[in-house]
Amino acid sequence: MMQIEMGEAVRRRGCCSKQDFLPEESFASLGSYGRALRETPARLRDRLLSRSLDSTELHEVKARSQHEMKRTLNWWDLIWFGIGAVIGAGIFVLTGLEARDDAGPAVVLSYVVSGVSALLSVFCYTEFAVEIPSAGGSFAYLRVELGDFVAFIAAGNIILEYVIGGAAVARSWTSYCATLFNHKPTDFLIKAHGLAEGYNELDPLAVGVCAAICVLAVLSTKGSSIFNSIASVIHIVVIIFIIVAGLSKADLKNYSDFAPYGARGVFQASAVLFFAYIGFDAVSTMAEETKNRPRDIPIGLPYKDIDENAPFSVAFQAVGWNWAKYIVAAGALKGMTTVLLVSAVGQARYLTHIARTHMMPPWFAHVNERTGTPVNATVSMLLATAVIAFFTKLEILSNLLSISTLFIFMVVAVALLVRRYYVSGTTTATDRNKLVACILLIIGSSIGTSAYWGLSEGWIGYAVTVPIWLLATVALRVFVPHARNPKLWGVPLVPWLPSASIAINIFLLGSIDKDSFIRFGMWTGFLLVYYVLLGLHASYDAAKEFGERSKAQQVKRIEEGI
Repeated sequence: MMQIEMGEAVRRRGCCSKQDFLPEESFASLGSYGRALRETPARLRDRLLSRSLDSTELHEVKARSQHEMKRTLNWWDLIWFGIGAVIGAGIFVLTGLEARDDAGPAVVLSYVVSGVSALLSVFCYTEFAVEIPSAGGSFAYLRVELGDFVAFIAAGNIILEYVIGGAAVARSWTSYCATLFNHKPTDFLIKAHGLAEGYNELDPLAVGVCAAICVLAVLSTKGSSIFNSIASVIHIVVIIFIIVAGLSKADLKNYSDFAPYGARGVFQASAVLFFAYIGFDAVSTMAEETKNRPRDIPIGLPYKDIDENAPFSVAFQAVGWNWAKYIVAAGALKGMTTVLLVSAVGQARYLTHIARTHMMPPWFAHVNERTGTPVNATVSMLLATAVIAFFTKLEILSNLLSISTLFIFMVVAVALLVRRYYVSGTTTATDRNKLVACILLIIGSSIGTSAYWGLSEGWIGYAVTVPIWLLATVALRVFVPHARNPKLWGVPLVPWLPSASIAINIFLLGSIDKDSFIRFGMWTGFLLVYYVLLGLHASYDAAKEFGERSKAQQVKRIEEGI
């Protein structure tokens, strides 16, 4: 008791203590930690099999932030947050990079493919966001349907996705800022010859814009929404200008070699350009701050000469419209500023909810009473974003980002199938086994299709993998009964739509380069080490404490005759 009171006193003075970061019983002493490590296998089994409840995520877990986030957003805010997140580096920068290196003029088809994939994922996210309107987004959904361990692996990749995505946008911001001031896109970077290639072009301006965004995101979510709405309107006007002015200078000769890198180039570009569509992921984390969730959330949610850093500005300069590049650069800066803002809001809420479960230190879960925003999580995530943006080249960031994003969206689609077809205590063991078999066949056949695409030029393999996917989905539809229907809003065409989402996300993963997968594997390995040494024991203790408290409250209600 004295230790808790001392911790509270330290917090009141505005400092941090051990209670803020490692308050759990497992870390009370070296002896306690040693006992926890010895119990790792049993605790891991417990966490692998443990699933949260909707009510737990919405009430008990949320209460650990001490103060509630203010419910100030409506469908109009969510729509503009989504638009603000989409029109940024994905359109203004990655278009140039992928058109030059992978797809050529066929980059328009790449956007269609990634757009279809994103649309399927939007449906899955929307049902979850309406049913479980938590700041935890996909992390909370996965805790409910697939358990703590899967949720944690996804959580680590969610954090990676947001930090890297924000860093990529911050780097792009610098490039367009340079063109606005009549400089080359790389003129504001500092060359550090002693660092490795890809990490040796330092970007201090990216750090500055991250700091400015941090201040805005911390002060007010509603204020951030107003700023985002105004800026989004401006850069939509710029997008229209690019289309109209660009068509007036279009040359059909540029389309003579429409797909110079073939279908592989188109799909490889699609995997990277998926980055342009991830705004709805951030919007789902704002469900906790939305006023009318059932209504608001569904509503809200020549190539060889292209410059990879600021393609549209340089393109207009190349055709003699030097004045136009300034309009484009200014619009792009506004677009990427809103992307950074929406990313900052979304990533902080993810980290907040992860910390509520004690998989990350609970210090990150604190919500400021005055502003109603998660200040600790916001500052920490943007600090990490600024550090990575300072060192790392855009190309490295975009490929690694795509792996994390596609992986998370695939797992969320799996979770939706589990939610519809499995309810503990209701679904029979036979139906559960049929569900598991169908999902494994859907995932396995999708991996087979993706692997065959990456390793072979033939078609025989598809004659095996595609029918397996089709039959597995049919079997799920015919032989496994629905266990739950959505209360407020549901994904149509289940299981076809989520099954298709799984297939296309895995297929696009097969188009990403080997080095990015190596980095992804290293990050996942780091997550596993962290989980076994810290996250597992902290979340186990928190769940145990919550279970004991719930039992005590239940006994008290019984004694009082309630």
